[in-house]
Amino acid sequence: MTVTHASGFRAAGLTVGLKDSGRPDLSLVVNDGPSDAVAAVYTSNRCKANPVLWSQQASADGRARAVVLNSGGANCYTGAFGFETSRLTAERTGELLETTPEDVLICSTGLIGVGGQDFRDRIVDGLPALVEAAHAGVDDGRAAAEAIMTTDTVAKTIERTAAAGAGEYRLGGMAKGAGMLAPGLATMLVILTTDADLPASVLDRALRHATAHSFDRLDTDGCMSTNDTVVLMGSGASGVTPDEESFTALLTDACLDLMRQLHVDAEGAHHDIAITTSGAASVADAVTVSRSVARSNLFKAAIFGEDPNWGRVVAQVGTTDAEFDPARIDVTINGVRVCTDSTPDADPDSVVFTREVSVDIDLKSGPHTGTVWTSDLTHDYVEENSAYST
Repeated sequence: MTVTHASGFRAAGLTVGLKDSGRPDLSLVVNDGPSDAVAAVYTSNRCKANPVLWSQQASADGRARAVVLNSGGANCYTGAFGFETSRLTAERTGELLETTPEDVLICSTGLIGVGGQDFRDRIVDGLPALVEAAHAGVDDGRAAAEAIMTTDTVAKTIERTAAAGAGEYRLGGMAKGAGMLAPGLATMLVILTTDADLPASVLDRALRHATAHSFDRLDTDGCMSTNDTVVLMGSGASGVTPDEESFTALLTDACLDLMRQLHVDAEGAHHDIAITTSGAASVADAVTVSRSVARSNLFKAAIFGEDPNWGRVVAQVGTTDAEFDPARIDVTINGVRVCTDSTPDADPDSVVFTREVSVDIDLKSGPHTGTVWTSDLTHDYVEENSAYST
């Protein structure tokens, strides 16, 4: 079911020839209502792709009926022509769905600079078949999820069902992302759907909380995308109105699930690393410290070599403006305390490495905790990204 797990939604995915591989590359999610509430968050990169510029405008009123997504080209830095491509895509989709262009959001993923006339023609000409496939109701959302994949090795989807009062409501979702995973939502496109009957204002608050505690904590390679988009659409089809706190908790759980799916599929990764800083004076301090370690190539290379080099962790902590005593830092790797009060503790050779690696840092400066997820720096990552465009 995936993105169509929530009632009131249809989806489709097909191939229009944007990828040399011939794999699916055009996707659609339609909200049949009765509500057309929407919330969205976008990349914080100041260099934004044309679909982001279009969708920011279109979603500002808290309403949307559909999202069109393509892989095989980012339509970023393709000039006024590229923005016109996004507008024309929304106009044609609006015509086919009998809604306004401003109720259609656009998402793209792929190489920056790709988005010429052939790119435009293939998308716009493929829209009638895409809408017809969605109308036919034969897609359970799987094809839609597969059509947004780039270097992903698997489609990423979630489903959730929750009780509220005498009824129940559902969440569905799909995501793509495997590289350029860094704060600012990571390099990803995410479409979330719910049939809960909630206004756009509640969806917006819930989404911002959920992304801040999930996608914004994923930092596999320190590279921020130009196209990041997370959209939450509400159909209201269940007629159930959950309280905001419980809905936010369920949405956050769903986003964490998708984030972890992105994490384990990160390009070239051999180790999935969770860096947790505790004993911090604030959550911001905890996240800052964890992120500083996550972005250290020396640390990431050490984990690739399964070297529990805690000195590289302590050195990174010292680059931050977090509150801590440099002489009182503890570091634990995979459950083994290798550093206590900034001095050697257990024999590093006693650390056992598996695919999952935990690094715990205690600043002994307060009650707050924060986790950032990252990956090791591998030969495979370098090889894949050195030849990505060729």
